[in-house]
Amino acid sequence: MSERLPILKTWKLYIGGAFPRTESGRTVIVHDRKGAPFAHLCKASRKDLRNAVTAARKASEGWAQRTAYNRGQILYRMAEMLEGKAEEAACLLAATVPGGLRRARKEVATSCDRLVSYAGWADKYIQVLGNANPVAGPFYNFTIPEPTGVVGVVAPDEESLLALVTLIAAPLSAGNTVVALGSSAHPLLTSLIGEICATSDVPAGVINLLTGNRGELLEVLANYRDVNAIHAAGCSLKEQTVLELGAAINLKRVHVRETVGKTWYDDAHCTSPYWIEGFVEMKTIWHPASIG
Repeated sequence: MSERLPILKTWKLYIGGAFPRTESGRTVIVHDRKGAPFAHLCKASRKDLRNAVTAARKASEGWAQRTAYNRGQILYRMAEMLEGKAEEAACLLAATVPGGLRRARKEVATSCDRLVSYAGWADKYIQVLGNANPVAGPFYNFTIPEPTGVVGVVAPDEESLLALVTLIAAPLSAGNTVVALGSSAHPLLTSLIGEICATSDVPAGVINLLTGNRGELLEVLANYRDVNAIHAAGCSLKEQTVLELGAAINLKRVHVRETVGKTWYDDAHCTSPYWIEGFVEMKTIWHPASIG
């Protein structure tokens, strides 16, 4: 009797709350660290990226109008669901990332905690970044941060889960929607986050996740007029230049983090409200004060 061949899972994209196959029909085989075929993966195209931005823009207004408390609840629910899939996530990481299950479990646990941290900041960062301004006259003057819109995220290859979670959680907590390009070298956790989103009360289009060749999509993302900001890490000097040149198209904000290695585990560094600051616009409000 011949040996049974395992059925390899085909991990799909996550766009607009659905799991489409890439419109190009392209897939790649992901190999484990021993070189054996481990999974199939959809390779996103430029049209997939455009579809993701369209979905993010459509969801932008509704997500921004939700209460800060509700956004925090949804981010916390993502943490709950990732915790429930912790062992599956660790096995996926350990299959392609050196360090074994012990290291992978640490990264998954920290990713859960990172989501909880930004869930907590969702209804508190405004008190840190906003303020009441002193004015001369019978007026109140307030500065209030508001979401900037659609944020493109570019995740690094190292700490491929933790970095992705950190890069998307900061703009999400402020009411932005996200189009994320996952790690090219270790992409499976990007697809797993899509499955977590689908069961975490995340509204369709708020988080959109693409896998494939970053080199094909980076310039398209950088130049896209309907993307309001970029949040990236692990970029080469050439890639950073591409992102910064794209800012000239529509004056989008570009934040390329220099966070590397163990720094991703530093909560004081990676969970600061100043990671949120780059993805809000400051709105100043004048209000007359009563004269006694």
